[in-house]
Amino acid sequence: MIRYVCKYTPVELLRGFGAECAVLDEAPESLELGERASHPNLCGFGKAVLQAALAGRADELVLVNCCDVMRRIYDVLIQKGCCRFVYLLDLPHTDNDCQRRRFAREIQKLGDAYAATSGQTFDRARFLAAFETPCHGAEPYIALLGARAGSALENRLSAALDAPVRNLTCVGSRAVSPAGLSGAEGDALITAYAGALLSQLPCRRMEDHAARRALFEDPALLGVVYHTIKFCDYYGLEYAAAQKLCAAPMTRIETDGSAQSEGQLSTRIEAFAETLGRRRAAPAPASGDYFAGVDSGSASTDAVIIDRQGQLLGSSILPTGGGARKSAALALDAALLDAGLARSKIARVVATGYGRENIGGGESVTEISCHARGAHFLRPGVRTVIDIGGQDSKIIRLDGDGRVLSFAMNDKCAAGTGRFLEMMARTLGLTLEEMSRAGLEWREDLTISSTCTVFAESEVVSLVARNVPTPDIVHGLNKAVAAKVAALLGRLGGEGEYMMTGGVAQNEGVARAIEARLGEKITVCPEAQLCGALGAALFAAGLAEKSSIDKEPQIPRKLK
Repeated sequence: MIRYVCKYTPVELLRGFGAECAVLDEAPESLELGERASHPNLCGFGKAVLQAALAGRADELVLVNCCDVMRRIYDVLIQKGCCRFVYLLDLPHTDNDCQRRRFAREIQKLGDAYAATSGQTFDRARFLAAFETPCHGAEPYIALLGARAGSALENRLSAALDAPVRNLTCVGSRAVSPAGLSGAEGDALITAYAGALLSQLPCRRMEDHAARRALFEDPALLGVVYHTIKFCDYYGLEYAAAQKLCAAPMTRIETDGSAQSEGQLSTRIEAFAETLGRRRAAPAPASGDYFAGVDSGSASTDAVIIDRQGQLLGSSILPTGGGARKSAALALDAALLDAGLARSKIARVVATGYGRENIGGGESVTEISCHARGAHFLRPGVRTVIDIGGQDSKIIRLDGDGRVLSFAMNDKCAAGTGRFLEMMARTLGLTLEEMSRAGLEWREDLTISSTCTVFAESEVVSLVARNVPTPDIVHGLNKAVAAKVAALLGRLGGEGEYMMTGGVAQNEGVARAIEARLGEKITVCPEAQLCGALGAALFAAGLAEKSSIDKEPQIPRKLK
C-alpha cells in the first residue's frame, strides 16, 4: 500500500503499476516519535507523517516537495531507513507548457523508481481505469478549507454541524480529469497527465492561486471552517484575506496533527454550529418557575439560579477541583442554598464551559453562546464581549439581538489568560486580589517583552532581582494580557459597546490596560464572572431573546 499526502501525487500512474494507493490519514494520540526525530518547530502535520512512518504505518510513501517540511521528512526517513519505498517528487509551482514537460519527466522518474523497487510493469489500461471523478450535489454544504485535514476532522464537523461537509483542503480537493488522455501514448500520455495534475484547483503553495477565490464565493456555501496547522503560516495568510472575501460565516481552528486539545476544538466547532443555527442553542421552553445555569471552567465552577422573569435569586463561585461533575454539584447546591430553594424546584439545568459534557443530568450550550446571552441580557447595547477565563480568552461579536455573529479564541497557550496571571502572582508572592490592586499603583510604564508564560516568568524573576517595584511589574504583566486581547481583536475586529466577562474582569488593572490599548471604554459588570452561568440559566428558562424584546433586563438583587 502506497501512502501519499499531496493531491499532486500521480496516484493513477502508481495504480497503473498495480499498486494500491491511499491518503496517509491519521491523527495519532502522540507525536513522540516524530518530535524525537525532527526539529521542534517542524509543523504538526510533518511530525504526524514522521510518526506514522517511524511507527511502521507507512512502509511505502510518496512525498511531494510542496514545502520545506516535506524535504526534511524525506531526509529523516532516508536516514532512518524505515520505509521499504520512499520517494520525494519534485513539483513545479506554476502551470505552463514548460513546467508540464518538466513535471512529466519527474513523474516518469517516480514510475521508474517504483518499477525497480516493486518489479511491476506499467499497464496503460489500468492507468486509464484508475481515474475517479468526484461527484458533489447542489445541496448547501459546509466547506472545510485551509491546511490539510483528515477524515477524522471532516467526520467530526459533519456530526457537529448536522450538514454535508466538503473537505476542500489539500488531498480532499483532489480532482484529476482523464479528458484528452485516451488517445495519447508514451511521452505524450505522461505529459498530458502532468497537465491534468497541474490543472487542478491550485493549492495555496502554487505561485498563482487566484482561482481559489471561487472556494469562498459558492452560493451553496453555508459556512467555512478554516483549518490551520501549528507552526505553518501559509494558510493563516489566506484566512486573513478570506475573511474579506467570504460572505458566509467563517471560523478558524488550529490543530497540531495529533488527537490532542479536544476541549478547545469542541468549543470552537459547537459554537460555530450554534452561530450557523445548525445546533439548537436554546432548549425548548420548559414548565416551572426556577432555572439553573452551571459554568464548568478550568479555574472555577459558577452557578446561577433565576426565576422565569430572569430575576437572579442565587449564585455561587467555587474553585474547580475533584472533577467537573463533583464541582458542578457543589456549586449548584451552594447557589440553591443562596436562593433558599430545594433542588426539586429547579425545572431545568443547562451546563456550559469546558466541563459541560461531563456534568451529566442536563443540557449544554457552549460558553461562546452563553457569555453572549448573559452579556446581552445585562447590557443590550453590548456588541463585543471580551471573555478572559482560566485557560483561554475569547472575543465574541454580537448583533442587536444578542446573537453571535463571529468569535475568536486564543491558541493553545496560557499567555493572556487567568492562568498566566495566577502563575505570575505566585511568582511575585501575591494573591490575585493583591495583584489587582498593585496594578493600579504603577509609576514606570514597564513592558514585559515575552508573551510566553514560561519566559515571562523568567523575566519577572529577573525584574524582582533588580528590585523593580512590584506595581510596575504587575502593570507590565497587565499590558501583556492587553496585547494578547488586542491581537485577537485584530483578527476578528471589534465594535462598541465593549464588555469584559470572566474571572479576569475582576482585575481592574487588566481592564484599564485593555482600555488603554484599545482606546475604548470597557464595561465591567459586577456579574462579570457569572456571565456564562447566567447565560446558561437564561437558555434553561427559554429567555434567550427576552432582553432584545423589552430592552429592560432584570437587575440581580445580589451576588455572592
